[in-house]
Formats: sequence, structure tokens, C-alpha cells
Amino acid sequence: MARIGIDARKVRDFGIGVHVSNLIRGLARIEGGQEAGANEYLLFVRPEDRGFAVDLPANFRCVVERSPVYSLREIGMMTWRISRSRLDLYHATHYVLPAVVPCPTVVTIHDIIHLLYPRFLPNRAASLYAQRMFRHSVARADRIIAVSGNTRSDVLHHFDIPAEKVQVVYNGVEDRFRKLLTAAELDARLDDVGVRQPYLLFVGNPKPHKNLDRVIEAYARARSRAGFNAPLVCVGARPGSDFKLQRRARQLGVGDHVQLIGHVPASTLPALYQGASLFLYPTLYEGFGLPVVEAMASGAPVITSNTSSLEEIARGYAELVNPLQVEEIATAIERCMEDRDHARKLADRAAGHADGFQWQTAAESTLDIYREVLREAGG
Repeated sequence: MARIGIDARKVRDFGIGVHVSNLIRGLARIEGGQEAGANEYLLFVRPEDRGFAVDLPANFRCVVERSPVYSLREIGMMTWRISRSRLDLYHATHYVLPAVVPCPTVVTIHDIIHLLYPRFLPNRAASLYAQRMFRHSVARADRIIAVSGNTRSDVLHHFDIPAEKVQVVYNGVEDRFRKLLTAAELDARLDDVGVRQPYLLFVGNPKPHKNLDRVIEAYARARSRAGFNAPLVCVGARPGSDFKLQRRARQLGVGDHVQLIGHVPASTLPALYQGASLFLYPTLYEGFGLPVVEAMASGAPVITSNTSSLEEIARGYAELVNPLQVEEIATAIERCMEDRDHARKLADRAAGHADGFQWQTAAESTLDIYREVLREAGG
């Protein structure tokens, strides 16, 4: 039996948080109970998440760490916390690895957007921090988990490390996205957030690489030419950005047809995907593209980018476009809104494709990597 530490401090985040939560729950299904040889898991969490393990098996328990994520303080505090916990293996679930780790390590890299697009970071100090942390983590890690083949290629392109050190473990899709809602359930959940069918859907935060400004412009062009009345519903917390987006929509003549509904409860998201006539996600760069696979699993036709991991995940199952070409995005929207048979065929193929992305498979593959690293270390 080994003692394994997992950084779960970002468990509330969308993206990394979804990954961490489902990974841990998948490991608990494999390693839970009192079976001989089951590993012990220490989950490093923020104070507000101290109850995260309450419904997990007894060999999973939380350790509270108060230092802020992405801070100089966390580098020292997590070093102390890991040393004190006497771990046999530590898993950093994003690219930040403490200064000193006295045990074998696994690091998950979701993407290297901070290296590819440093202008998207708030300041020069944040860029230098990201560069230093990436270099330290990839050099120190015994194994790196990349969430897509594209992320693996990016890591190997930017860092001089052995190729066998980086292994791909795809993210999964939660089963709630595959569960078909009744018409009454769908209407009720959409009504809770003020949305009515038909509508087009975008899910994402206000970061520049999410490309929402071009999405709104492409929607305006497609709507004026194809003549459909469905609004564009945009999900995601955008503090301070809504005014600019609303002003942009008004300038394009679609001010009354773009709904910015902000953050929605997790229970509402499957309904939004299932009710959408079309899901738009032509972002500039993704390490995996979780919303795309969620939309596919929910049965929504998808338009996404022909770049980064999105081409890897969606080619043959979605309309792929150049995210920098507004006209290309608009043409794809027109085609899917005018030819509903084409959109439905895309959605049907994509739903089957999404079945291949399972969190339990991701947990099993991750556990295999833990065992491999422990075996190499003589554990």
C-alpha cells in the first residue's frame, strides 16, 4: 500500500476542477473499501472544500492547505505539507509543482496556453511565473500526463525531455450529460435560467482565447443572411465584460438577440446543451475542449475550431472552422441552421464518439501510471 497525495485545491474550478473531481471519484471506485493493497489518498484542499471526501471511502481523506494557488507562498507551503505527510507519490493536477518534493511525482498538464499566448496573462510577472513553473515541473516530474495528443506534442516541442515521459490520458464526460431529459424536465430547467428554444449556445469564460467577440460577429452575419430568429445564449461568468459584449452586440444589430446569462448551476448545463439547436465553440486554443465533448454527449450539433486539440477531438464529428475567420464561422452557422438534417447527422455521429470519453477509463489509466512510477522508485 502506498500513500498518494493529490492536489485538489482547484476542485471548484470549471475545467481543472471537473478533471480533479472526476479523477478522484474514479480512483475511489477502484481503490475504495478495505481491500488488501488499496492505496491511501491524501487530498490537499482549500478550507471551503474540507468536506470533499465525506462521501468517499475511508482511505481517502482531506488535508487543508490555505496558501493561494499560483502564489510564491504555495511553493514553500506545499513543500512543507508534502514532506510532513510522508507521501510515497505526489500528483500535481496542474502545472505548478512545489519547490522541493521528497517523493516521486506525477504532473498533469492541461495545456501550455501561458507559454503560447503570454499576452493573455494579466502582467509580465504572471508570465515569468508560468514560464518558471513549467520548466521546473516538466524537469522534476517522473511522469507527465497530457490530456490530449496535442498537449503532449506542445510539451515535447517546447521542452527537451524524453518522449516516453509524457503519456496521454483523455478527459471523460460525466454521465449526467448522456442522460436524456424529458420535454417537461428540459423546459423546467431552461425556464429557471430564462431561456427558451430555439437558441444557439456558447459556454465559456471571458478570456481572450475563448473568441466570443468573433462568435457574436459571426452569429450576427449568419442571422442576417439566413433569417433565423434563434438567439445566441452565452453561459459563463464574465464580471466586468458583459457591458462590452452587450455594446458589441448592439453595434452589430443583435443586441436584443444575445443573452448573457452568466454562471449557471451544474444541474442546468446538461439541459442547456440538450436544448441547443447548435453549440458554438470556435476558440483559439484548447488543451482538451471539455465543453465540446459535453455538447456531443448531450446530442447537440457542434461548430468548433480546426486548431489545437479541438481538431483531434472533433474531426469528423463537428463542423471545423478557422477561429480567426469570422466569415468561415458564419457560413458554418448558416449551413447548420438551414440544413437541419445535416446538423442532426453531425449530432448523432458525435454522440457515439463521445461515449469513448469515460472518466473511469481516465482514472484507471492514471492509476496505472501511479503504479508504474512507484514500481520504478522501488515502492
